[in-house]
Amino acid sequence: MYKGRRLFVVIPAFNVADHVAAVVNGLPAFVDEVIVVDDASTDGTLVALQRLDDSRVTVVRHPLNQGVGGAMVTGFRLAIDRKADVVVKMDGDGQMDPAYLPALLDPIVVDGYAYTKGNRFLDSEQLASMPSLRLMGNFALTFLTKFASGYWHLFDPQNGFIAIEMSMLCKLPLDRLARRYFFENDMLVKLNVFKARV
Repeated sequence: MYKGRRLFVVIPAFNVADHVAAVVNGLPAFVDEVIVVDDASTDGTLVALQRLDDSRVTVVRHPLNQGVGGAMVTGFRLAIDRKADVVVKMDGDGQMDPAYLPALLDPIVVDGYAYTKGNRFLDSEQLASMPSLRLMGNFALTFLTKFASGYWHLFDPQNGFIAIEMSMLCKLPLDRLARRYFFENDMLVKLNVFKARV
């Protein structure tokens, strides 16, 4: 538990055999359950997951690839069924540092926000390593997402390191969330419909 809340981590996993075990093994003890959705990987991701020795882990396998949004919807539904209080998304490729979990969770658990996102632009090293074309594309998508969602204060709306509290998650129309790479953007637009504090 994290400060009295049941914390679930959902990991969408597609062809991340070399990283997914380290992601799971790096999760702190306050994570109650880990749901890994193998989104029809064609490498050894499922084998890597089957070798894990962690009682918190549940592995769900999609027979057909559904995209990151589809994998998250599967994980969200299971977390709802299992009575999570807060759900975090962490990608299976190891790019999200679990050391930042308290910073992601405290606005929800302590301050009463419904949803939080990471911000890659606070990390100057990561920013410097991003190719300039990708950086420009990110800025363009950031503006469009802010415009569409109404969340102008978010600096990195493309960021996939997210957390959501359960009562807000239960309001979202999961069957209508985008299934591919615009999942996070679509989620923000739908959160704004409910005037969620983000």
